[in-house]
Amino acid sequence: HHSYHLHRGETEKNLPHNTTNTTLITFIEDLKQYGATTVVRVCEVTYDKTPLEKDGITVMDWAFDDGAPPPTKIVDDWLNLLKTKFREDPGCCVAVHCVAGLGRAPVLVALALIEGGMKYEEAVQFIRQKRRGAINSKQLTYLEKYRSRQRLRFKDPHKHKNKCCVM
Repeated sequence: HHSYHLHRGETEKNLPHNTTNTTLITFIEDLKQYGATTVVRVCEVTYDKTPLEKDGITVMDWAFDDGAPPPTKIVDDWLNLLKTKFREDPGCCVAVHCVAGLGRAPVLVALALIEGGMKYEEAVQFIRQKRRGAINSKQLTYLEKYRSRQRLRFKDPHKHKNKCCVM
């Protein structure tokens, strides 16, 4: 798995399909290092979320079809989650991951960047610089047609530093 950490800003990490306790512990350490308090899984469940929850990390399961654009409900839930988190705690970090880190998670990251004011081409280019091959043609068309409602624009830009980290 590759996870993208939206840090009012930016990140991405490897989490293999057959997650062992060791990789899960490493994943949790990485999340804590970036200050991630929430993880959004947009793939089928492949590991037990209990260890994350014991460490105070909330895990949201919002799976959708691999290779497909996200359903409207997931887009709304995702953007509402980010808006709430970033408003309550401007320095916080939200992580999102799928299995390969090439489709589902990058599309949600792109939507967040677009809602924060980036053009879709810039968002895709930024993500692809960090994760080559991310976002397929169907997802690209979806992002091209997507109309931002500027849901992640904040009135005080100094208080809300929008960074995005891909690790």
